[in-house]
Amino acid sequence: MAADTPPTAPSPRIRLPSSIWALGFVSLFMDISSEMIHALLPIYLVTVLGASTLTIGFIEGIAEATANITKIFSGALSDWLGHRKLLTTLGYGLAAFTKPIFPLAATVGWVVAARLIDRIGKGIRDAPRDALVADLAPPHLRGASFGLRQALDTVGAFAGPLVAITLMALTSDDFRFVFWIAVVPAFIALAVMLVAVKEPVRHAADVKPRFQLTDMKRLSGSFWNVVGVATILTLARFSDAFLILRSQDVGLSVTLTPAVMVVMNIVYALAAYPAGALSDRIGRSGLLALGMVCLVAADLVLALGTSVVFAMLGVVFWGLHMALTQGLFASLIADTAPQDLRGTAFGVFNFAGGIAMLVASVLAGGLWDAYGPTATFLIGAALTLVALAGLVLSMRRSKSTRSAG
Repeated sequence: MAADTPPTAPSPRIRLPSSIWALGFVSLFMDISSEMIHALLPIYLVTVLGASTLTIGFIEGIAEATANITKIFSGALSDWLGHRKLLTTLGYGLAAFTKPIFPLAATVGWVVAARLIDRIGKGIRDAPRDALVADLAPPHLRGASFGLRQALDTVGAFAGPLVAITLMALTSDDFRFVFWIAVVPAFIALAVMLVAVKEPVRHAADVKPRFQLTDMKRLSGSFWNVVGVATILTLARFSDAFLILRSQDVGLSVTLTPAVMVVMNIVYALAAYPAGALSDRIGRSGLLALGMVCLVAADLVLALGTSVVFAMLGVVFWGLHMALTQGLFASLIADTAPQDLRGTAFGVFNFAGGIAMLVASVLAGGLWDAYGPTATFLIGAALTLVALAGLVLSMRRSKSTRSAG
């Protein structure tokens, strides 16, 4: 895989720009809000609204696909406008204003509508935000910059379920009360985005008059290799909702089911920044391969384990996998895409991932209903091995190309 040679760092230690920290805290607060809801939503749908596992698969798949399909347009639009903060703020604002729909929802249909609108907001913001991080970050600190934002994002992702657990215990499992409290951090995130994030100045020559399909030809073969491997891996890594359902399946109480997201995201948060910083020094592909091995281990433990202890061990491996892959894929996209097409590149990357997530979540829901959780996670392990094989082939091809050159 190209762009795996670590950048040469200058001797002076350069601090990360304050706007990258600010974007990290925006992600932190929005994830507190989102995960307070998301950690309880599968159980709420099944136990309160009477939804099936297949329905949850459809909801999660369509929601994530909607987010990722939206990203291809928002990414290209951010390249065209030359103002990434505008679209990023719009996306966070839409997500914040849709949070009150969740406690007001009385049917599955309302939950679907809220989830879709929330994910449209995510789709609008993510590609411009990632491109903004790439624009702000010094090249030799790009992995660390993406790792920091991802780590702070993930702190929110485990803080949210912790708050949800506490409130569920204090309110005798009052789902709607927890959903109302989740509205507050969403608006804090929006305020930080508006006030603290500064966009770098772009020269007029850097802004294209309009997006053209011919620009896609400027995306290199190395970029498409990254997209291909990441898409196959997404087919293997279905929605986190199935981790929550598996934990309940092996005996975890409803009140404690958010602990699944807490454990996963603590691991994710602790490992994401070190993984990104290490990739700046030793390259990205080896760490990506290790992350895929962790996902295979997670799938096998979740498939074959029959106790809460085994479920949590699988969740730990899942969190390690996320830390070793998500920020590194983002760094590789930034490494392999032209600066003026980074928004488009992140949009294409997430569009492919959105289609894969839709297929993966629907497939997982159908397999779970038809054959149970064991078959679901075993197939996930098999698909991960396919992605790992693709990564190894890409690494060898890239090495051969460099040797020939």
